[in-house]
Formats: sequence, structure tokens, C-alpha cells
Amino acid sequence: MEENKYDNSAFFEQYSQMDRSIKGLAGAGEWHAFEKLMPDFKDKRVLDLGCGFGWHCIYAEEHGASSVIGIDLSEKMIAEAKKKTTSSRIQYSQQGIGEFDYSKNQFDVVLSSLAFHYLESFEEICRHVANCLVTGGDFVFSVEHPIFTAEGRQDWTYDEAGNSLNWPVDRYFMESQRTSIFLGEEVVKYHKTMTTYLNTLLLNGFEITQIVEPLPDERMLDTVPGMRDELRRPMMLLIAAKKK
Repeated sequence: MEENKYDNSAFFEQYSQMDRSIKGLAGAGEWHAFEKLMPDFKDKRVLDLGCGFGWHCIYAEEHGASSVIGIDLSEKMIAEAKKKTTSSRIQYSQQGIGEFDYSKNQFDVVLSSLAFHYLESFEEICRHVANCLVTGGDFVFSVEHPIFTAEGRQDWTYDEAGNSLNWPVDRYFMESQRTSIFLGEEVVKYHKTMTTYLNTLLLNGFEITQIVEPLPDERMLDTVPGMRDELRRPMMLLIAAKKK
């Protein structure tokens, strides 16, 4: 079952204060790299899995998409996305990624940003996406990097003065549930290896076209607290693929 912390009022309020919530794509440290993976949206039918505030839906529509559907499990996320959206070519639906009707050949592009690590089965996601994409369709997504999710706590080790020493990596090959603290709340995620992400795509009929472990945007290194530590280990994994 998909977890939904984002309808917790206190959690959502804190999430709403993050740069990526306030500034949109410009406030996301990985966007400078993720944008380069985006396909040509001209006259494309687009699906965004875990659309959040709708920033990627709006981007696709502004770059020529003929229709965009954004789905998210969170009622609060969908409400916020609707507030930010003016185009009738974008439609939102409150439902989980596992609940959507992935009818055959109904989309040209499927996007997802930082959602799949909340789901246990990447195999199921790939099967659904392969079914709903046309041949040659694009599948572009980001997830938390396996090095980031492996140990579970998602935090540095510190010395007595509170300086960050290193990032722990443990239980890497044990693909299972992890519990971390994010914005003061316990959040359940599912650790998967790099092998699982890449081979599952290949086994479900995708050609991988790009893999990126993004460095943070240089413009944020000295303006966002803690951003320089993001140069010490990968936090995110970006993948672009095509349905063969």
C-alpha cells in the first residue's frame, strides 16, 4: 500500500516551505540536470506519476504537450496543483500510482519525480508504464539514489562537535522497507539496488538512453544551507528510457 504522509497537515505545511515547493522547478537542486533528460513535448500525451504540486505537468504543457494527466495520492497535493494550473490541457486525479488505469498505448511520455521509492515493486511500475506507452514513447523519472536509501536513516554520522563525518551505506543488497525521518516525521520508503532499477527497465522492453547521478546546481552551493555536502555522495538517480 502506498504511504501518504502528505495529507498530514503538519508535514504538508513543512513540505510547503521547501524551496522546491515555493520556487517550483527552479528550487529543485536536481532540475538543471533533470530538465536535460526531458523529451520533446510537442503534441504529446503526457502522464505524471506522483505529480505533487504539478510543476512538471505545467512544464510539459508549456512546452507543447497536447494533454497532461497528473496523479497523486495526496488530496492536499492535488488541491495545490489545481491552484497553480490555468491550462485546460492539464487534468489532475487523486489516486495512487498503483490504482491508475494504464490502458494500452494511451500516452507518448510518462514522467515521475521522486515517487517510486515510496513503492515496493518497481517491476509493477515498469509493466504498467510499458503497457500505457506507445512504441518509442519516453519514460523519464527520478528516484532517491540507492546509496542514499541503503542504510535507512538517511543521515550523516557526526563527530562530537556536530560536524558531518560520512554517509553510512549498509544492507545495500537487502531490498526492503526503510524508515527515515523527513521533516520531523517517520516516512516509509523502499530501498532498491541500481541493478534492480536498470535491469527491470531492460526486462520490460525499455532502452535506457541516459543515466545521471546529478551534482547539485552550482548556483545553490553557497546559497542553500548544507548544499555543499551534496557533493560528497549521490542523493538522486535520474533515468531516461524509451519503449522499444
